[in-house]
Amino acid sequence: MALEIERKFLLLEYPQQLIQEGQLKILTRHSIDQTYLAIDGGQELRVRKITDLDSGEVTYTHTFKDGKGISREEIEYCISEGLYNQMIEAVKMIPLVKERTTGIWNGTTIEIDVYTQLKLSVLEVEFDSLEEAESFDAPEWFGKDVSVERQYSNKTVWKELQNK
Repeated sequence: MALEIERKFLLLEYPQQLIQEGQLKILTRHSIDQTYLAIDGGQELRVRKITDLDSGEVTYTHTFKDGKGISREEIEYCISEGLYNQMIEAVKMIPLVKERTTGIWNGTTIEIDVYTQLKLSVLEVEFDSLEEAESFDAPEWFGKDVSVERQYSNKTVWKELQNK
């Protein structure tokens, strides 16, 4: 099982100026439909439909995560459109939709998620070690560090969406 180590920040403003100035280089842009199949404590099963906004290519993934906080175990693999559709049909839930922009800023890969159904934007940075994550000095424009604040986790946001 792979270890996912990431920090999450509450992005107050999309960094359009940094992009225009060339300080933030955009690598990819995706639309992601994310649906949870099961959630139990720190464990979760989810599926995603990922559409590349530049090429139009669509891929599907199935993910298992275990743990809480900035370090969690993760298994993710590609699945067929047919399996994805069967799982979505079985749970009959509303997917959490976000537009993810992946880019390079100051030598660091960042992911910006703008949620289309909510007024929420976050920025995530993944790390190779817990020490690297804990010692990372985020710039002010990243916003407040919400890495361990449950109300900003995708599964919490998804649950709230189901209640609307």
